[in-house]
Amino acid sequence: MPSQSARQFQAEGRRICRSPVWVICLSMATFLKEPDSGSVRATSGERRFAERLKQMLEDDYLCWFDVPVGPRHQHPDFVILHPRRGILVLEAKDWRIDTIQQIDRDSATLIVGTGLKKAPNPLAQARAYAHAVVNVLEADPLLRQPEGTEYAGRLAFPWGYGVVLTNITRKQFDTAGLGETIHPDMVICRDEMFEGEDAEVFQQRLWSMFRVSFASALSLPQVERVRWHLFPDIRVTQANLSLVVEGREALPDRLAVMDLEQEAIARSMGEGHRVIHGVAGSGKTLILAYRCEHLARSTQKPILVLVYNIALASWLQQQISVRGLDGRVQVRHFHGWCSDQLTLYHVPRPADGEQFFERMVEAVITAVDKGQIPRAQYGAVLIDEGHDFDAAWLRLAVQMLDPATNSLLLLYDDAQSLYGARRPASFTFKSVGIAASGRTRILRRNYRNTDEILTCAREFAHELLSPVAADDDGIPRVAPELGGRRGPKPRLALLTSLQQEAQTIVDTLIRLHARGIAWKDMGVLYSAPFVAEEIARSLDAAGVPTEWLRDPRSKRFSGAHDSVKLMTYKSSKGLQFPVVVVAGVGTLPWRDPVGDARELYVAMTRATERLLITASRASEFVRRLQPLCMPLSASVV
Repeated sequence: MPSQSARQFQAEGRRICRSPVWVICLSMATFLKEPDSGSVRATSGERRFAERLKQMLEDDYLCWFDVPVGPRHQHPDFVILHPRRGILVLEAKDWRIDTIQQIDRDSATLIVGTGLKKAPNPLAQARAYAHAVVNVLEADPLLRQPEGTEYAGRLAFPWGYGVVLTNITRKQFDTAGLGETIHPDMVICRDEMFEGEDAEVFQQRLWSMFRVSFASALSLPQVERVRWHLFPDIRVTQANLSLVVEGREALPDRLAVMDLEQEAIARSMGEGHRVIHGVAGSGKTLILAYRCEHLARSTQKPILVLVYNIALASWLQQQISVRGLDGRVQVRHFHGWCSDQLTLYHVPRPADGEQFFERMVEAVITAVDKGQIPRAQYGAVLIDEGHDFDAAWLRLAVQMLDPATNSLLLLYDDAQSLYGARRPASFTFKSVGIAASGRTRILRRNYRNTDEILTCAREFAHELLSPVAADDDGIPRVAPELGGRRGPKPRLALLTSLQQEAQTIVDTLIRLHARGIAWKDMGVLYSAPFVAEEIARSLDAAGVPTEWLRDPRSKRFSGAHDSVKLMTYKSSKGLQFPVVVVAGVGTLPWRDPVGDARELYVAMTRATERLLITASRASEFVRRLQPLCMPLSASVV
């Protein structure tokens, strides 16, 4: 039995919870998946026990209800993880004492309305789930006891399992002799989970289920590794990351998973219309990919993902392909989807010329109104970059949703809106048919950028990022919060000519490539075509493989090609690269200082590790950036 009191344990556990990555610390246990969230329906006893866990455990406990675990997707009722206590698997049963006809160590016979029913002994069931969990985790060397120790190769932290009998009291349990088949120390009974129960006593009942207890303290990276192994659906897909977990191949030191807030939002997303407001780099697109995977298992009609940016559509389609969802999920940029609709249903398209795209959208809307293009084509509609969608586009997208499923997800960040002028001041989600009142969430923390990069971008664009509150039907503006990841401060290179600017960019990229950074991990973003032409000539002369999205309508973005990506600030929306060069800043502002500042903010926040800003002309933007950046030095790039 652990000797620490719950209060002492809480104080020690909070030291881990203070890390900036643990963003949803509450005054109660953190549930990443609760009963009755999403499509899972719980029994009354399961809901009651979940409430007791939230009330009687501190905020550094992580809890999951009925989430698929491991490669075999098994479904234990509750999984509880604590960095100092270990991992506990629980099976909850709403059985009543008078319905148990017979029970042994393997199975039970229950009296039900239709006669007799055979069921597993819940302790045996919990044991099997717990061993499955341990087998998955012990395959990871960084979660095992080190070589040379007494328990080398065994799990580095305690684990246990037990049973919750939500409708059987301890007296009934003892009188019926259930302790012969379910160990008395490994069960919580109905009267031991009342609302008034002492929290410390409740916790001691949980931890008495551990047959072995020893001092341990999981680091945050280890907690993330546990989540990565147990819950494959929250993994952040990386092309160069081996997913082998059974010893045939070494795992990397860092495994990427959703953070706790992202996972909680993704798992708790039920049916109906949903809106997520999130700052740049907060993981909105991760949640979208998770949602696609979930819906693909339950929706018969195809799923449509709409975005504004062509390059982002191509990148998202690659992510969907990696997840094996090609046949179920269609990712399209909005105007390309409109073109497909006109072609498929033989609707005459407007002639090329001025405002072609606007007239093409109008043709689709008119055809839908006339019944030439059918409504309700999709089982679910998900919209990324919703802040760049015109109100009429959103209204059209909602009409494509099958009312029988009515599953819509809209991702929004007003600070990144490059086309917000199209949206009327009176705009509300309700006005375009999106009924998300009471079903909106906000993501404030930026995980894409290092603190240094985000601080630079945030200070530059501070006037655009001033928080604006709004109700559930309105559009808030959310200021990004630091994610706690450190890196080099952004560099600013002030050159005397565009040719020198281009050569500096080439020299920098070659130097970083020699240090081991792949070409595909570098993005060069430009402000104007003449800037790109000079950079492209210099890259070509130096033999640097380059993919130039000069005309995104005729050239698809491919993150798989090992080449430097050259694109406009606007085309970079939704993408990210470890190394980003933002070129031609000296040409800005040009016509629209607010719009240009917004584009530059978007471009700067594409960088995950290193950011270089270049300029060969003095400008207002350059002067604003100088105190926020370090001057370029070849030795510190």
